[in-house]
Amino acid sequence: MEGRTSYRARVADALRAALVAGTLLPGRIYSAPTLAARFGVSATPVREAMLDLVKEGLVTTVPNKGFRVTEVTEAQLDEFAQIRALIEIPTVTALTATAEPAALTALRPVADEIVATAATGDLVGYIEADRRFHLGLLALAGNAHLVEVVGDLRKRSRLYGLTALVERGLLEESAREHHELLDALLTRDETAVREVMTRHLTHVRTLWA
Repeated sequence: MEGRTSYRARVADALRAALVAGTLLPGRIYSAPTLAARFGVSATPVREAMLDLVKEGLVTTVPNKGFRVTEVTEAQLDEFAQIRALIEIPTVTALTATAEPAALTALRPVADEIVATAATGDLVGYIEADRRFHLGLLALAGNAHLVEVVGDLRKRSRLYGLTALVERGLLEESAREHHELLDALLTRDETAVREVMTRHLTHVRTLWA
């Protein structure tokens, strides 16, 4: 049973990443079989995972048709970005004094994955790796509730600009900010960390979304 639950969770994570990346469009109805074919899995875990997303308010059920992606307004995106900045910038900046170098170095492969998926235009993979990096970084502050709040904000956001960034060759450049952030944290450069985090979150709202 645990394996089934884990598989369902992985499918849900992939669907959330597609929602955030904007590859599943707002207002559009998707059936479980259609999504299953798209992600190369069976329809049952997709249907189960989508019901989890219904509970999170990311999609709504359309009887006999499938699931409709919930629309997010520009005002809501602004609010999400503002809350993330209020939480993440000071929290990550404070890690310059508290984070163990080994814990920061352990995030380097995830930063590599972010750059690699950006280079290939794998938006779902990019969003999933980006989620693991940022929530993993915030977890080093030792506040699980804070991580949960930011994780929820990330789920509810939409980054429709990612496709355009890939086409313009700019997403890979933005992806490298994760390495820049780790470098600044490892050298205990508080000013640089604050600057990179501020720039990165600004990009999330102005370029990505």
